[in-house]
Amino acid sequence: MGGLFHKLRHPRRCYVVCAIARSGSNLFTDGLHATRRAGRPKQFFLPKYEHEYAAKSGLDANDFAGYVRGIIPATATSNEVFGFKLMGWYLQEFLGRLRGTRAFGGGHPDEDLEMLRNAFPQLQFIQIVRHNKVRQAVSKARAAQTGLWKIQEGNSACGEARFDPDLIANCLQDTRREELIWTHFFGRIGIQPYLVKYEDLSTDYAGTIAAVLKFLRIRAPRRSRLRPVTIRQTDILSQEWEERFLTLPASNEPVST
Repeated sequence: MGGLFHKLRHPRRCYVVCAIARSGSNLFTDGLHATRRAGRPKQFFLPKYEHEYAAKSGLDANDFAGYVRGIIPATATSNEVFGFKLMGWYLQEFLGRLRGTRAFGGGHPDEDLEMLRNAFPQLQFIQIVRHNKVRQAVSKARAAQTGLWKIQEGNSACGEARFDPDLIANCLQDTRREELIWTHFFGRIGIQPYLVKYEDLSTDYAGTIAAVLKFLRIRAPRRSRLRPVTIRQTDILSQEWEERFLTLPASNEPVST
């Protein structure tokens, strides 16, 4: 459904999901994708995935500016919405690569917001966070051990999960450090992102997705029944690990920050 009339009715709009590991970002972006109205929010700008996405879209991954320009129409939904996901650990690398193209302005970090909106029209920011940081660290530790970063039907573990308090503590530090990366970034560019809480997503999946569509001014599809594709990792084992970690003398970690 191309043509001038279609473009006038559906001006291109973009959004980015700002996430850190085990915040529920896969659960969230799968739901947005399932609406068929909110783009296909993947990690298009994680370097190890770029060649795959470029090949699927007939783009040259070695031309980063061209890749950015091309991946938007290639993966936007029919209403001209493009979404992508960024993780805190490679945010600065992504911004540096975008600046380096000189194609979107923003030669200086102070101009990052203008640069981002030049590259991604009408860009909106959504941040997903998890209240229980210890449970998040436990989830990351388990994923690191098993290799199951996204639990779906047909996926199998490639390692065994075992309680490792040092690994959990390191994951907890990583979680807090990456969340600070986003906090500092939003403060620097003067943006208050739309906040999605993992706990809300877990208890009211369809309602949380609907609220995000409303924020993005996207008309929700009729008769849609959103059901999670990604399986939550939280179970009795996660609860046991959390309790064991919190009882360790050296941890004394609060459940949230």
